[in-house]
Amino acid sequence: MTAQAPSRPLVTSAPEPGAWPALPDSLVAPLLRSAVVGPSPATVRTVAPFTGDHAATLPISTPDDVAHAFAMARRAQRAWSDLPVKQRARVLLRFHDLVLEQQASILDIAQTETGKARRDASEELADCALTSRYYGIAGPRMLADERVQGVFPVLTQTRLVHHPKGVVGIISPWNYPISLAVTDALPALLAGNGVVLRPDLQTTVTALGLVSLLLEAGLPEGLLNVVIGDGPDLGPHVVEHSDYVMFTGSTRVGRIIAQQCGERLIGCSLELGGKNAVIIREDADLERSAEITERASFANAGQLCIGTERILVHESVVEAFVPLLVARLEALRLVPKVGWGAGMGSLISAKQLEKVSAHVDDAVAKGALVLTGGRPLPEVGPFYYAPTLLRGVTPEMALCREETFGPVASIYTFRTDDEAVAMANDTEYGLNGAVLTRDVRAGAAMARRIMTGTVNVNEAYGAAWGSLGAPMGGMKASGLGRRHGEEGLIKYTEPQTISVQRLIGFGAPFGRTDEQWAGLMTTAFRSLKTLRVK
Repeated sequence: MTAQAPSRPLVTSAPEPGAWPALPDSLVAPLLRSAVVGPSPATVRTVAPFTGDHAATLPISTPDDVAHAFAMARRAQRAWSDLPVKQRARVLLRFHDLVLEQQASILDIAQTETGKARRDASEELADCALTSRYYGIAGPRMLADERVQGVFPVLTQTRLVHHPKGVVGIISPWNYPISLAVTDALPALLAGNGVVLRPDLQTTVTALGLVSLLLEAGLPEGLLNVVIGDGPDLGPHVVEHSDYVMFTGSTRVGRIIAQQCGERLIGCSLELGGKNAVIIREDADLERSAEITERASFANAGQLCIGTERILVHESVVEAFVPLLVARLEALRLVPKVGWGAGMGSLISAKQLEKVSAHVDDAVAKGALVLTGGRPLPEVGPFYYAPTLLRGVTPEMALCREETFGPVASIYTFRTDDEAVAMANDTEYGLNGAVLTRDVRAGAAMARRIMTGTVNVNEAYGAAWGSLGAPMGGMKASGLGRRHGEEGLIKYTEPQTISVQRLIGFGAPFGRTDEQWAGLMTTAFRSLKTLRVK
């Protein structure tokens, strides 16, 4: 059911920039070591966004293959969970080294599959390495048995222990395949779970390459299995067999998965859509704000759930700020190639290009003003869209409230901090936000009032996302649960409380009546009030 591969599956030297228009079968085949497919599977050809041509040929998993992937993971998980957690952590730390060692090859594959600029691919590779390091070092402490205060001091000894869920199903998206294909799997594995991963079909080779590095780092065969296929075909079957589900994607699909998990009474963590805002206060450094906002809105061609689509600018500085941002957008280099040099990459597909074009065209038809961009760029590549900035976007336009997920942002103005916070919160989403200001104290105070899972002051998203000790996730329609931090690890466990009671119990002792015992308990409770409770 699985293909075998040599111990070092990735190419060891990067091709010349622009010289790798497709991923050859000779590279893909060894990476199928972790894929679960039948003996004579159907195949599919994916498309390279830079060219619109063939990217890779992949075998397709069936629902029976999904069931087999979970069965293999369950068998391997039993022995894995019996290992000391520090031994499991060493796999993550070896993986960290391999990711950095083979980063050129990983970036080449990811660029070929996604069409993103190398600076964006490099950013997520750094996240992948840092996450493996963070959990490899800090994770064992988080999973250690913890002594907690018992009901009766000394007499009640209580410990909290953590058991793995079993096998975690992970459904990851196409927009950040280096990071999101494995960074959610790392804490799940550290906690003693097996994993079945369904990466997005478009970016499967990237995911397979990273899983191959995990195997090289010492992960047991069969513990992390990859199933290949479209989300609607395989996603429900992944949920059906999982003991816990981690999903990153649209709010629409997230609601469906939450329903499925609810019916099965299993947990899930969902990072979903966003319509994030950056607030530029009157006192902000406008040159710096233009640089931050460019990254906030146009990193990964805007295909970033924590990116910014709404730019809220104080009315007194908007006329000075807009030309600075427009100049930066018009200076972005759009270079459709593998390698360094591009300021912004391509959209992922014709479908995404169609959605972005429809949002902008609808806004323009209803009166919005295009300040720059506003059109596809077929002369650059088949799915490129110009970095686009608009003004005059109003609520009846789809662009105002729906997530566009492309290189498009809109300018809005405000008069007071209260108005800016209200505008930022005027959305069904609540994923990420930003405040740009010279007055850091005022910015932090505003951040507390913005109803998003993360808020950055004088940064776009990197400060909060990269603070791996803190949880990351969404409020409102942007999701359930958190990744990163202790929450991002403990969610993959079943907490168990074990209490040992000594000497006396809860029944009336020494011939006392129930009434006398209740009176003694009342006295004891009053005296215990002054004790510190953990």
